[in-house]
Amino acid sequence: MIELDGQSLSLAQTEAVANGEPVSLSAESRRRMEASRHFVEQIIARGDVVYGINTGFGALSEVTIPNDQLRELQINLVRSHSCGVGDPLPEDVSRAMLLHRANVLAKGFSGCRPLIVETLVAMLNNGVHPVIPAKGSVGASGDLAPLAHQALVVIGEGEAFYRGERMPGGDAMRRAGVEPLQLEAKEGLALLNGTQAMTATGGLALVDAWKLANAADVIGAMTLEALRGTPVAFDEKIHAVRPHAGQRESARRLRELIEHSEIRESHRDKIGDPRVQDAYALRCMPQVHGAVRDALTHARQIVEVEINSATDNPLVFAEAGEVLSGGNFHGEPVSLAYDYAAVAVADLATISERRVERLVNPSLSGLPAFLSPQPGTNSGLMIAQVTAAALIAENNVLAHPASVFTLPTSANKEDHVSMGMTAALKLAQIVRNVEIVLAIELLCAAQGLEFLKPLKPGAKLAAVYHRVRERVPALERDAQLSGYIESLVPLVRELG
Repeated sequence: MIELDGQSLSLAQTEAVANGEPVSLSAESRRRMEASRHFVEQIIARGDVVYGINTGFGALSEVTIPNDQLRELQINLVRSHSCGVGDPLPEDVSRAMLLHRANVLAKGFSGCRPLIVETLVAMLNNGVHPVIPAKGSVGASGDLAPLAHQALVVIGEGEAFYRGERMPGGDAMRRAGVEPLQLEAKEGLALLNGTQAMTATGGLALVDAWKLANAADVIGAMTLEALRGTPVAFDEKIHAVRPHAGQRESARRLRELIEHSEIRESHRDKIGDPRVQDAYALRCMPQVHGAVRDALTHARQIVEVEINSATDNPLVFAEAGEVLSGGNFHGEPVSLAYDYAAVAVADLATISERRVERLVNPSLSGLPAFLSPQPGTNSGLMIAQVTAAALIAENNVLAHPASVFTLPTSANKEDHVSMGMTAALKLAQIVRNVEIVLAIELLCAAQGLEFLKPLKPGAKLAAVYHRVRERVPALERDAQLSGYIESLVPLVRELG
């Protein structure tokens, strides 16, 4: 069980909870939240006017709300902000959102009761997953619409998935034995104001993207073998004098993958071989795959800071006796990181597609045209490369940064926004596309190895080849390829 303390949550733990791991709230977090809530109640009792506690919100911040309307204010806030549209986020993302919101509130700067976090935890542990439309957030004041749809289920409204069934949120809570809440002052805003839709969506995409960086090394190494390329460019001495961490790691992995290869030994120092060095898509794998690793490492660091940060407004500093209004809800840090990561991951597909072209093009591969034993009568893997090219074109559009665009909202009070959720959704789609491109390369590389038998690749790649063949037979004649490609996508994930 993962204990939430508001300070130490990782993306690895996020992935675990997204896949069903239970959570709990730390005793220290409960103490901090109680102190914060007590201070809010003192403000209300004194009659002080403080933004977010007894005022309207956004452009309505100068409207003072009487104490007898504070509960109604919270419910109205949740309902009015539930403006999301489009398909719902996947259930694993919904779980990650619940987790990230609970962890942020557990820091104790939001002024809400511990009961709020305990309810979010109970929803996680009992499988109540809010239906959250994917579109409608501009990333400041946080992910208002997505978080409002999450909060609707907390109060027994909206919709939720429970045990695979979509149903009214109140029904899901009752079936799971979780009591819906009556929100008190400040608590509606505490549930809505923050970056948790973008951290959940983009954070899980980053986890998957890292797996793709690992898988690209494996699949690229198999292509190198099928094309009878040389691993000389992966020599440790080359990378020691340009010591980017990701580059050195990819080079090390590539060296290990090629070890004890019969294919490599068959053409080592071969007399009459006209090749002096391989094309960049093979020779520069450490430099490209490694640069992607470094970009993803940087993005991951930013997101892990974010998921342990207080991102709502105003923030309650009980020990200092202050409630301060700021802008921690602004998603720019993660929006920029996701745009960077999207460009990086898209490049994994770009270099992979170039390797696919070298495999299927007989003038570049030295293998039968389009990897067919009977080219001409059969088209082989010709159109697999076309599909990869189509996905590259889509990625090129999706890789355009979202963070550079802003459109004022809320009567120009929110006059610069991050578009962080747009950046997160684009990143997630690019990751899905890259999985398919790498699956296409894996299909082609395994087929290329057929023409080099009885020579075998190194033991590690031979094991991968056999895993491919458990899903896809060697192609003797033309077949419908889409099912084969889709069947290899889970293997691509496993290779990471």
